[in-house]
Amino acid sequence: MIGNKKIGVVLPAYRAAKTIEITYNEIPFDIVDEVILVDDHSPDETAEVGRQLGIKHIIVHHENRGYGGNQKTCYDKALELGCDIVVMLHPDYQYTPKLIHSMCYLIANEVYEVVLGSRILGKGALRGGMPFYKYVANRLLTLGQNIVIGEKLSEYHTGYRAFSRNVLQRIDYHQNSDDFVFDNQMLAQIFFAGFEIAEITCPTKYFDEASSINFRRSSIYGLGVIKTSLEYRLARWKLASPKIFEGIRKR
Repeated sequence: MIGNKKIGVVLPAYRAAKTIEITYNEIPFDIVDEVILVDDHSPDETAEVGRQLGIKHIIVHHENRGYGGNQKTCYDKALELGCDIVVMLHPDYQYTPKLIHSMCYLIANEVYEVVLGSRILGKGALRGGMPFYKYVANRLLTLGQNIVIGEKLSEYHTGYRAFSRNVLQRIDYHQNSDDFVFDNQMLAQIFFAGFEIAEITCPTKYFDEASSINFRRSSIYGLGVIKTSLEYRLARWKLASPKIFEGIRKR
């Protein structure tokens, strides 16, 4: 806890048996109260390794629900457990858990209600091994989204995020895709609800065991990002009512 704020870390996992332990061991348990592991029907021993580590809350999907579907289960469980701050951390050790303190204190001290760990601030992305084509795509998509949405994020595509309970309750993340574009839709919902988003510099690591999507899936994701941005602008102009923005309670 920080003050009276209960903190939960959610781990949306798929084929993470080789990296859960190193990720888990860096979680700062001086402030983290709950860890939730959701195994999205992994073909390896992801859930079993989690049990060996002593993770109390482990949920195993009996069929693969996708990256977005996994997160929906994560956030539902975190809210059920009464978490006031929820950190989404990939269990593949691509992002360091050592930033959890910084992210959570910004929320606990009511400076921001959403904090992203950005790979683009500083020089962490390419230095950490991000493929050059992904770096270029990230920069181009982010530029386009900032223009269309009207914000100034350094990137919309990081998988390292912290949210207040209030934010998760005000957006209807269940309306979002079960695929990778879920992350992008969630940020669009957060801006639509009237929240500001903070970013902190985050180093990243790309290696064989780290989760990464191939070029085809990346292309599908990119098209989904463009669609999300256009839907946001049309909803802002009240020219359309995309489902992902219908259930939002504005700040």
